[in-house]
Amino acid sequence: MKRQFQFCSFWLFLALCPVTLMFHSCREIPVTGIRLDTQTLSLVIGEDYALEATVSPDEATDKTVVWTSSSDAIATVSAGKVIAVSEGMASITAQAGNQTAICKINVRNGLRINEIIWATRNVNTPGTFAANPEDAGMFYQWNRKTAWAATGDVTGWDNSIPFGYTWAKANDPSPAGWRVPTVDDIQALLDTDKVNNEWTTQNGVNGRKFIDQATGNSIFLPAAGYRYYNDGGLVSSSLYGGYWSSTQDDSNDSHALLFIRGSAGCSSDRRSYGLSVRSVAE
Repeated sequence: MKRQFQFCSFWLFLALCPVTLMFHSCREIPVTGIRLDTQTLSLVIGEDYALEATVSPDEATDKTVVWTSSSDAIATVSAGKVIAVSEGMASITAQAGNQTAICKINVRNGLRINEIIWATRNVNTPGTFAANPEDAGMFYQWNRKTAWAATGDVTGWDNSIPFGYTWAKANDPSPAGWRVPTVDDIQALLDTDKVNNEWTTQNGVNGRKFIDQATGNSIFLPAAGYRYYNDGGLVSSSLYGGYWSSTQDDSNDSHALLFIRGSAGCSSDRRSYGLSVRSVAE
């Protein structure tokens, strides 16, 4: 009788106290997507940027991201940190599982001033930069690709007013990947809350230096003078700097950066003047 009572008590316990069985799933949850915080990036040599990758879903079993660069000679990457090495284009790929995301990196040999990448030298012949920061390069009339010498006399000067609402890409003398700055780009360079500028002499050449207050980056713009709109005569070499923007003012004039020893500002000039061009990165 004692054994029977114990046996019945066991079944009574099971009836009154249900048992919950726990099963742990061994199913792997795959990665279904990956995205980066930016798909394009412009850097100058020596700059770095930390790319951020978001892997989905949150419950993915393995969210490890593998980073690779299409050209370590142009841009390297480690744990998402990109370092610009030399001028050119590279692709940074982030892979998680069998999903990938790509960021196109454009590395420029320039300097970032108030968040805009400026070339370190003036435009020379179309598609080239001058050899040195102090070199005048060539003069250009607004929205024309014809280059005029920065010294001596010239022949064949066209004193008609160039047409256009903006500097057309087909007429832009800047090297590939660069462009004539807009009036907003020039205004950013003249923003005295963020950029200092001063008249100075660099390697025997007069000009104006623009210095980013946050980084100390600086560019030198030589005072190359200009060519007069009527006959192309050279005026004020070493005393005056004139640099075109791509932005029109009216049908006869367009905005430009103009400076002398005592001041610098954004004004407008007759489009048939010959001025210098200092490009910014596209």
